[in-house]
Amino acid sequence: MAEPERIWTAALLVIGDEILSGRTQDKNVAQIALWLNIQGIRLREVRVVADDMAAIGDAVNALRAANDYLFTTGGIGPTHDDITVDAVAAALGLPVVIHEGARAILEAHYAARGGVTEARLRMARVPQGAGLIENPMSGAPGIHIGNIMILAGVPHIAAMMLDSLTGTLEGGRPVVSATIGCNVPESEVADMLAATERAHDGCQIGSYPFFRDGQTGANFVIRSTDVDRLKACEDDLATRLIDMGYEPVAGGI
Repeated sequence: MAEPERIWTAALLVIGDEILSGRTQDKNVAQIALWLNIQGIRLREVRVVADDMAAIGDAVNALRAANDYLFTTGGIGPTHDDITVDAVAAALGLPVVIHEGARAILEAHYAARGGVTEARLRMARVPQGAGLIENPMSGAPGIHIGNIMILAGVPHIAAMMLDSLTGTLEGGRPVVSATIGCNVPESEVADMLAATERAHDGCQIGSYPFFRDGQTGANFVIRSTDVDRLKACEDDLATRLIDMGYEPVAGGI
């Protein structure tokens, strides 16, 4: 009997009072999820916590233990309320130190911008033993330690840090997907969807209902790491919809 395929997982911890208050809308979840999928890693959980040492530490320890990787966003800037580094270090039982490589990066970046002030030097602080994630945008690097990747909260800076990590993390095969749309209430095909999924090992079917132009319908998204299995499931689902008297729409509605 073949060994089940290894599935690599990640969690995302979004840190910041501004997210919880609604002042800032998070845009990192989608871009990190898509990037992880390309790396062959599945985003399994997202948590949002306030700028609170204990809350961050508890979430860090729970999520890093339950997943292959933990990504955090937010709280690594130069101000007093940027406490992510302190919270992660405390959760790991490590002191916070100045990373000399980060100091050098900041000194070069701010050489013509007033130099490295005490506030700016905060962005060179890391849990002892941590490495850096390159940030070509604003100089201040991200941080990696163990299976934890600490990213900026600003989406376009986080995206550049992800670019720096591309190809460096171990993962499996990326998940591929196909979508079939149909103008049918999902309750009428629920049993059929479950039966179709059971008939195709390695495939998952998600149902996403909609109401448009007076019509009820749903898009059925099939996901798999195997292209051939995906195609077989897609064809079978379309055939079953036709046999029930419905018209499937490839690519979704």
